[in-house]
Amino acid sequence: MSLRHLLVAALAASAVSSPAFAANAGFMLLHEPRPEGQPVEVGVWYPTAATPAPMSFGSWGHTVAAGAPVTGEHLPLIVMSHGNGGFFGGHADTAQALAEAGFVVAALTHPGDNYKDQSRATAMSDRPAALSALIGWMLEASPLKANIDPSKVGAFGFSSGGFTVLAAAGGEPDLGKVPAHCRAHPGNFDCKLTASRPIPAEALTARWVHDDRIKAVVSAAPALGFTFGKGGLKGIKAPVQLWKAADDEILPGDDYAEAVHRSLPRPHDYRVVAGALHFDFLTPCNARPAPEVGAICASAPGFDRAAFHRDFNAAVVRFFTDQLVAP
Repeated sequence: MSLRHLLVAALAASAVSSPAFAANAGFMLLHEPRPEGQPVEVGVWYPTAATPAPMSFGSWGHTVAAGAPVTGEHLPLIVMSHGNGGFFGGHADTAQALAEAGFVVAALTHPGDNYKDQSRATAMSDRPAALSALIGWMLEASPLKANIDPSKVGAFGFSSGGFTVLAAAGGEPDLGKVPAHCRAHPGNFDCKLTASRPIPAEALTARWVHDDRIKAVVSAAPALGFTFGKGGLKGIKAPVQLWKAADDEILPGDDYAEAVHRSLPRPHDYRVVAGALHFDFLTPCNARPAPEVGAICASAPGFDRAAFHRDFNAAVVRFFTDQLVAP
């Protein structure tokens, strides 16, 4: 085969395996209305041809063209769910990487479980319901609705968000397993949280909201993995990429990501990150993080969070590309 034919073949393969190329990421901060309370804060990243500039979220940041026009049509959508006490920008660099690869990314600040408001921090059934509502709003009423392909929706979540995306994609957790788990592991973060803020009675019996529009799932360091048990993940039909921090100090041991790995009935992409702590899945912080976020910005000695995120973001982009775009 000639060099010309090789180049043509390579370009053709690239076109099949990658989303529409976009050099830059745009960004908008939107507010999703909801009838039962205050609007939900939603950060939205998307492909654009406009010139980006650095933008800060306190100790985090990204490089985006704020408010720029969207480039592209029939774009895949990724919804993002943050961890306990987080906010929409906790995975800004991952969202930026996805937008630069041609995805629209919508990350909500979970009502009642964010850095300002912990009033519903253990009402876990609220979370998949909020994520499903976000999908509906992005597809039906958001300013980007005309640019999104409703048949290409994925979900990304970390920690409590990792639990959220598994439940939203069809998982059926049993929160009745929490007391026995916490008697055995009272020092774990989830047990300290539920000791100080018990799971609301209605959340123990609530019906879990599933959304079959979710066609691919990335779950990083999922909380409460043990609550799904052997049968609780059989309803997940979407492909799953699952991540574990090998040295997770917040959700240690085999009851979280490892429990999900053992219980998922279908083959999936399971990745254990050597040397990583729990918060290494968050966007790398700036050189001088604010004192109040120092703990979540710190990595173990010798672990390069920025280098890890280059690999992590590439793997997440490739997974969603393969599952939502390449088919």
